[in-house]
Amino acid sequence: MANDITFSITRTRFDEDYSPADSSRLTTNFANLARGEHRQQNLRAALAMIDGRANDLAGAFAGGADDRYRLQLDIVSAALAFSDGGADAEFPLLEMLDVTIVDQHTGEHHHGILGNNFSSYLRDYDFSVLLPSSPGLPSDFGALHGALFQRFLESSAFRSDFSAEPVVCISVSTSQTYRRTGYVHPVLGAEYEHEHSSLTDDYFGRMGMRVRYFQPAGASAPLAFYTRGDLTGDYTDLQLIGTIATMETFQKIYRPEIYAANTPAGSTYRPTLNHTDFTPTPVTYDREERSRLGITQGRWTEEHLVTPHHALLSRFAADAAVSL
Repeated sequence: MANDITFSITRTRFDEDYSPADSSRLTTNFANLARGEHRQQNLRAALAMIDGRANDLAGAFAGGADDRYRLQLDIVSAALAFSDGGADAEFPLLEMLDVTIVDQHTGEHHHGILGNNFSSYLRDYDFSVLLPSSPGLPSDFGALHGALFQRFLESSAFRSDFSAEPVVCISVSTSQTYRRTGYVHPVLGAEYEHEHSSLTDDYFGRMGMRVRYFQPAGASAPLAFYTRGDLTGDYTDLQLIGTIATMETFQKIYRPEIYAANTPAGSTYRPTLNHTDFTPTPVTYDREERSRLGITQGRWTEEHLVTPHHALLSRFAADAAVSL
């Protein structure tokens, strides 16, 4: 199957006029914001927060201007195509945001880092359908998802558009305690380490990714950065600024108890969603609906991908594991 897999990429501009396509995962942070009666107000506010944070982080880059940089965001959607039993099949594999940093003083466009708001239907299935229905953690949990993701990064579709490894930036976990290491990066900020490996770490590990935690200057809490590459060596400061500004904004909207807290994390930090001393953003976000949709979309994945193509997908995951 590996030789028969092909991938295709489409782009959709994420701006105040964005409306989710029928094939978009509605649990994705950016899709959730773009629905309902406040959709345009939400989008406008979120984009303004992203630009403001980027200019704040840029500091010396901006030459004292607070509006030098503007972030242009595109939704990158990757579809999987293959043949099973003589019939062609196609399935939406994943979505993530790509960033371009626009210098409004010089007109230059700087390519940022792909991976913001990473999401996939198959991950919905793994965490919302497969895991709750299993008596224990399946030994191959995340293997198929990881194999498909790494195959995508090796594809001509990806390599023709991107030269750098994606960085997936997510929230820290409420089940872990984090401690500063003493290392401070000029853009990423103070590094933290966690107590032990988690299910999320293992899942991203199947994707070939490792995690590091950093709390940028002015942030309330550290962020988790997953990548196959070298986070502090492979990317420019401006690229890292684009990722931080984008994902810190979304986390403030999604988890304000942690990322909009009025008191920043100290040298030892245990996140909690029960924290009440925070400043809400002006963006309307339905966290409970997002969780419900995760189950719905996981079941849709089971019906349209996992069940009808189970034998073929199992062989692919097994072959990929042998080749690693």
